[in-house]
Amino acid sequence: MDPSLLLAILCLGMASAAPILDHSLDTQWIEWKTKYGKSYSLDEEGRRRVIWEENMKMIEVHNEEERQGKHGYTLEMNAFGDMTIEDFHGTEFQPDTHNEQQMYPDLQIGELPPSVDWREKGYVTPVKDQGECNSCWAFGTTGTLEGQMFKKTGRLVSLSEQNLVDCSRPQRNAGCSGGRPDAAFQYVETNGGLASEESYPYEATDGPCRYKPENSAANVTGYVTLPPNEQALMRAVATVGPIAAAIHSSHSSFKFYKGGIYHHPNCSKALNHAVLVVGYGYEGEESENNKYWLVKNSYGKDWGMNGYVKMARDRNNQCGIASWTLYPVV
Repeated sequence: MDPSLLLAILCLGMASAAPILDHSLDTQWIEWKTKYGKSYSLDEEGRRRVIWEENMKMIEVHNEEERQGKHGYTLEMNAFGDMTIEDFHGTEFQPDTHNEQQMYPDLQIGELPPSVDWREKGYVTPVKDQGECNSCWAFGTTGTLEGQMFKKTGRLVSLSEQNLVDCSRPQRNAGCSGGRPDAAFQYVETNGGLASEESYPYEATDGPCRYKPENSAANVTGYVTLPPNEQALMRAVATVGPIAAAIHSSHSSFKFYKGGIYHHPNCSKALNHAVLVVGYGYEGEESENNKYWLVKNSYGKDWGMNGYVKMARDRNNQCGIASWTLYPVV
């Protein structure tokens, strides 16, 4: 795999700073810093404060427009409030077709259910938080593998992202500097297993490989890459289980998403963030604008809808949601 194609997954980013502080927001600023455990040097405090204020204003404007019917989703301040898009700018990537092991068969499998939620069937572990490590590629990998192992064994075991962060460098992943789910599957297959979360807990930083075979909780024999369209993704989600995907996530509206069906009319197809598609459905009566993908993120439970986002479905491959999707064979 060409190292330039390595997914430098980036999971954050924001808006520009304002030059003057709004002291009417002093109390909210202090409460926000306390809630998220933020502390700065004297020089850094002012810079982060103006970024936070700009994000607060952007959120207020968006939510007012939502009340006027201009958007189908709302925003809220969260842990990303003091960050700009420049703080977390990273490398875009494209799927490495040379590494595809199997292609999902384009079969006519009959009518699909109008909605699916694999959480209700026990396939999905609780929402996790990648922290300041660009490791969402590892969370997408474990999420779909956890589901397939449950399908095979009937037991839901949380798997170790830290194992992937520390140990899959021979497959050209780069830990907290980025990686790819396909390379992670190759690691698990070559390694002969992946540790459980309990035996190899997440640390949100790069470390030495400490995998022990006796702690293996999952294995793979390969992986399947789906055709890059929403129809194939819908069939796979309906029949296989949770599917790893990559999206473009750099818009401030995504970082501060609170609820509703996320749709950005100019969302790029330049993929830079890994997620897990755990279902699909629609709100109210099914129509063009109220269908969604149910997506598990790795920003913690305080983000979005308890860690989830509903992303627009069948609306021109919103944010590249169907451009690169895959799942393991176990």
